[in-house]
Amino acid sequence: MTETEAIRVAVPRKGRPLEAVLERAAGVADAAAVADDVISTLRHEKAVTKGRARPDADVYERLAAYSDLDDDYEPEYTLLRDDRPGMPRRIVFDSLTVDIAGVPVQFVGREEPFRALRTHEFALGFDSADLVLEEVVDLEPEGLDSIADVNARIDPMNTDVRVVSGLGDTVYHTLMARPEVLPPGSDLDREFVAGYEGDLCISPRYERLVEAVLGTRPLDGVSFAYPDGDREEEAAIADIGLGVYLTMTGSTAREHGLILGEHLFPSETVLMENAAEADGLDDATRVRDALAAAADETEIAVRSA
Repeated sequence: MTETEAIRVAVPRKGRPLEAVLERAAGVADAAAVADDVISTLRHEKAVTKGRARPDADVYERLAAYSDLDDDYEPEYTLLRDDRPGMPRRIVFDSLTVDIAGVPVQFVGREEPFRALRTHEFALGFDSADLVLEEVVDLEPEGLDSIADVNARIDPMNTDVRVVSGLGDTVYHTLMARPEVLPPGSDLDREFVAGYEGDLCISPRYERLVEAVLGTRPLDGVSFAYPDGDREEEAAIADIGLGVYLTMTGSTAREHGLILGEHLFPSETVLMENAAEADGLDDATRVRDALAAAADETEIAVRSA
């Protein structure tokens, strides 16, 4: 056990956002080896879950082999039921302690880190910027250009959570369209959407996010349409003609004959703070500042007051 009480930080249990957090931790603490170990372990377990790898031991034996319950500075894992039919339980991240700015920091896996901050379980946490837009950012006539503007749209009566900084693991919500949808000489951007009338294909979970990013005024005359069943989003957008979807390179969209337009909003893992919980905690402030100071390729590099 550590001599000083650890600052608990909520993090995702798996996937790209957790990897971004671990890479940030490795950059500000002497934790590169253990961060790499967690990342490689979870990538292997993802391959097992998806049937791309065959393990030598059952899930409980692997869980016991991966976890060290006697040393806070070694990773612990837990089991999570995969939501796809017929899939086994999946091994995911549970906890790990590292020292940051002279403070023991316990990263704690949560299914919904942002909501754990909203309910005052943690002072600090990491989650997708998308969730902030989906849950607490006010909808206004004009849209958002960057997550640097997000805090100004959060109603202080709604939540004490604010975005501090991003991690640079950027995937963009991007406009996509069939070429014939655009009039000659037009650009596929926000201005085009403002003058467009018809269907806009999006994932159902992103309806509020898209409204926040584009603004309510440009969406006058626009109706949201959604992919049917298990149909790929890019294929559905190609059928409808215009849509918004997450992309890094756009290669899959091009395979469906779509052109890429404006990057509307960066879907980035962000460091967040619950100001009410962090108030007066000097150690939490030191940890927050150390994690935020490492920002370099992020869309939001400075903490908003």
